[in-house]
Amino acid sequence: MMELHIEKDAHQMSAKLAVWIAEYIQEVLAKQDRFTFVLSGGNTPKILFAELVKSPLKESIDWEKVHFFWGDERYVPYEDSRNNAKMCFEELLSKVPAKPEHIHIMRTDISPEESAAEYEAILKSYFGESETTFDFVLNGMGDDGHTLSLFPGFAVVHEKEKWVTSFWLTIQDMYRITLTAPVVNKAACVAFMAVGENKAKVLKDVLEGETNLDLYPSQIIQPESGELHWFVDDAAASLLTL
Repeated sequence: MMELHIEKDAHQMSAKLAVWIAEYIQEVLAKQDRFTFVLSGGNTPKILFAELVKSPLKESIDWEKVHFFWGDERYVPYEDSRNNAKMCFEELLSKVPAKPEHIHIMRTDISPEESAAEYEAILKSYFGESETTFDFVLNGMGDDGHTLSLFPGFAVVHEKEKWVTSFWLTIQDMYRITLTAPVVNKAACVAFMAVGENKAKVLKDVLEGETNLDLYPSQIIQPESGELHWFVDDAAASLLTL
């Protein structure tokens, strides 16, 4: 089942999601000794990260027990402003007491293929044959309906075996490294963020339209036994009838 959360604007939505995440982390850590968190790049998460590092919310999270991963990465050097890990470090990880050994970036100093294989090995060492993988996956959705680096019309959308892969994204003239649907759909909880009027049409099609994975890859993210949440603002939700 999908749960929809609608707030007035991006800031109110991010504030609500930040509190929701903090409470969820506390709930999970009351039952186990680690929390695995998949971060998302892009502009919308910056607002969320700014909320997570505000007091007193920041102090309510046991950051030393949180293990960080990435949903995808642009194959550019860490110093490049387009690098997702760089943004997450600047906006979140440099401002909380996370343990360096619990932060797992997708490397861009080795080949894309090597990076994907290395990352999958890290995930297998964490989750092995467990029925579930991450405790929480934060996803965004592009104006074209993509999520992670699962872009419309690309074979990566239909990957069935690999947990992590790399491919050449012609429209951006770069390699991308990405988690795939098989590993994300084994997560305990997935939350999408979508804000702005420019997301309204695609959000309606993704949530209310017919399934068309080649056109709207975000539709393939459907946790097998976990929770699915969409956090959106009024503008993005303006065409929904749910």
